[in-house]
Amino acid sequence: MEKTKRALVSVSDKTGAVEFAKGLKELGYEIISTGGTAKALKDAGVETTEVSSVTGFPECLDGRVKTLHPAIHAGILAMRSNPKHMEELSMLGIETIDIVCVNLYPFKNTVMRGADFAECVENIDIGGPTMLRAAAKNYQDVAVVVDPADYGVVLDELKAGGVSLGTKKRLQFKVFSHTAAYDSMISNYLASSLGIKYPDTVTYSYEKAQGMRYGENPQQSAVFYNDEFIKKGSLSTARQLWGKELSYNNINDANGALMLLKEFGKTPAVVASKHANPCGVGCGDTIYEAYMRAYESDPVSVFGGILAINGEVDEKTAAEINKIFIEIVMAPSYSEKALEILESKKNIRLLQIEDISAPAEAGALDMKKVYGGLLVQGFDTTLLSGEDMTLFERRADVEETTLENGKVRTSYGLGVVTKRMPTKDEIDAMMFSWRVVKHTKSNAIVIGKKGRTTGIGMGQTNRIWAAQQAIEHAGKEAAGSVMASDAFFPFSDCAEECAKAGVTAIIQPGGSIRDKDSVDACDAAGIAMVFVGDRHFRH
Repeated sequence: MEKTKRALVSVSDKTGAVEFAKGLKELGYEIISTGGTAKALKDAGVETTEVSSVTGFPECLDGRVKTLHPAIHAGILAMRSNPKHMEELSMLGIETIDIVCVNLYPFKNTVMRGADFAECVENIDIGGPTMLRAAAKNYQDVAVVVDPADYGVVLDELKAGGVSLGTKKRLQFKVFSHTAAYDSMISNYLASSLGIKYPDTVTYSYEKAQGMRYGENPQQSAVFYNDEFIKKGSLSTARQLWGKELSYNNINDANGALMLLKEFGKTPAVVASKHANPCGVGCGDTIYEAYMRAYESDPVSVFGGILAINGEVDEKTAAEINKIFIEIVMAPSYSEKALEILESKKNIRLLQIEDISAPAEAGALDMKKVYGGLLVQGFDTTLLSGEDMTLFERRADVEETTLENGKVRTSYGLGVVTKRMPTKDEIDAMMFSWRVVKHTKSNAIVIGKKGRTTGIGMGQTNRIWAAQQAIEHAGKEAAGSVMASDAFFPFSDCAEECAKAGVTAIIQPGGSIRDKDSVDACDAAGIAMVFVGDRHFRH
């Protein structure tokens, strides 16, 4: 007489579990189950054997101990091709378990809804991962199912004569991937609770969001993964309303625009971006005004670019956007008429990110993969040193030191370092431009006026080239603009170029051994200059 095959079904996510169990019963399997799953199956009319009947031991410790028993794990781990294993099972009166269908306590969801530490710890599954790993180790003899998407595949193959070895290997892989991700989430949560930002060993868990036709270039493959815990105001939360699938470059470039947009909070703002660099940025009293200022900053480069907008796109703004080719528009909402206008172009992509202005989450990490390793840092969340706006109103301390060669070195503290103090309009323009330069590839120079950029120089191998590029892009608009530099001026040449172009004020970190040369050049031209301390390199 052929032995009855057995399947252990114990799931937190009960999606499809009843139908799967019914299918197994129809194929002659005995169903073993626990707690809530057993109740759900019985309520649905599926005959079920309680785990405690198999182990001869009741569930205890509020359900913490249910399946941790030799009668379960020996039945899973016994190799059917090993006579010694099978003889031992017979001596012990233990029967084999042929299918293990388990998914784990919802630890991630518990954390995401803000549960306290005790509840999160209680939602760390112990028996589930143990059964999954045991079944995956013995994949030749046990089909292990962790994903409800595989229920149909397993049933179909069982009906055709048995689960194939290839499918069992794929299911094995999914188990170890799943438990590895589960453990990494727990580890990172515990590290965060202890304030450990950079542990000695680290793993990160990401969920596959989408595959891509190709990567940065057609010869490169690519995929997009979502950070499982960063959900607010990120591209992983975007809902695509219109257009073809996003590419690798689309996502990378859109992220650059999105992160800059966050600097402006709720002030109506529009960022036009190209190749992850801003090409035009505008603020205003309305989204329409902000868009027109961003567009007018560089109407050439914005063509084929990406727009990040922190307010609803209305009909008037949509009509202006539709006059040129734009790859992507990101906004928290669109009016019905705006959608109708924008959807008239088949090559535009429209993304809705409802909390688009949400700042980077506390503790979020900025990571860059390098060949053979991973660079990890905190996000650059500061703007000014200590967020101190009095820097624009106070004189910087000046200290003179006589060197051994008799020369005098002048060092400056933070604040206004020139004879002329900046005006209120210049301060507003400097703060605006400082936000933009922070998100521009170094070496970076941004020239701007109140509420809009006039010229941007980025990614140059020396600072004077970046300054000259920004001035050239600004053209006549350079006169009366201010300049922001992401790092100090190593020479006076940038200040001298500002003087020629009619720039009236400069904001920069300061800290060069030749700061005095730039200060003197500014004083000679009547330019106001402020040292703010923090630099904002971006690579």
